[in-house]
Amino acid sequence: YLWDVGTGTLQHTLTEHTDIVFSVAFSPDGRTLASGGWDDTVRLWDVGTGTLQHTRIEHTGNVLSVAFSPDGRTLASGGWDDTVRLWDVGTGTLQHTRIEHTGNVLSVAFSPDGRTLASGSRDGIVRLWDVGTGKLQQTLTSHADRVDSVAFSPNGKTLASRSGGNIVCLWDVGTGTVQHIPTEHTYTVDSIAFSPDGHTLASGGHDGTVLLWDIAPSAPETVR
Repeated sequence: YLWDVGTGTLQHTLTEHTDIVFSVAFSPDGRTLASGGWDDTVRLWDVGTGTLQHTRIEHTGNVLSVAFSPDGRTLASGGWDDTVRLWDVGTGTLQHTRIEHTGNVLSVAFSPDGRTLASGSRDGIVRLWDVGTGKLQQTLTSHADRVDSVAFSPNGKTLASRSGGNIVCLWDVGTGTVQHIPTEHTYTVDSIAFSPDGHTLASGGHDGTVLLWDIAPSAPETVR
């Protein structure tokens, strides 16, 4: 469903998916919506008219995550088929397919400059990719469980990732070194996000709480 935020009225109902819609993302200019579904498809929609622009079925399993590059020209998708795929938004054509993960790709995120894509997988590994070439740049292996969420800091120098349990990892993108944050969540951390200035990290947990962390410049502390 597409809603008018100001009035709360329903603008469009998009019904072409034939199974659960698992992930949605707006392009930076707000004109295009991407969706990934359990019907193994990636779909691109015109937000103004609600019409379907492209349907791609190259994934051979559920599409679990979609994300636009900052310039809106590239879409990344992660799937149950253990692949990361990069698409040309204008044409809907597939640019790159990467199969290095050995588990479902649960999360994808672009760096602020659009040159790097991070992916997190059920194999417990975070991988960094060169968006232009599709080649693997780094493999980050500190997690002991599946990686459900990845997020770049606004300056692109830090990547946050969360895995099973209550651990959040902060990675130095340049060196690949990691700092572990054992959060005060009493159960699994489900989601993470940076503030616009990059000084605060929010974590949402399966325990029903949201915690805010001061991550610059000293060791993380909970902000109540």
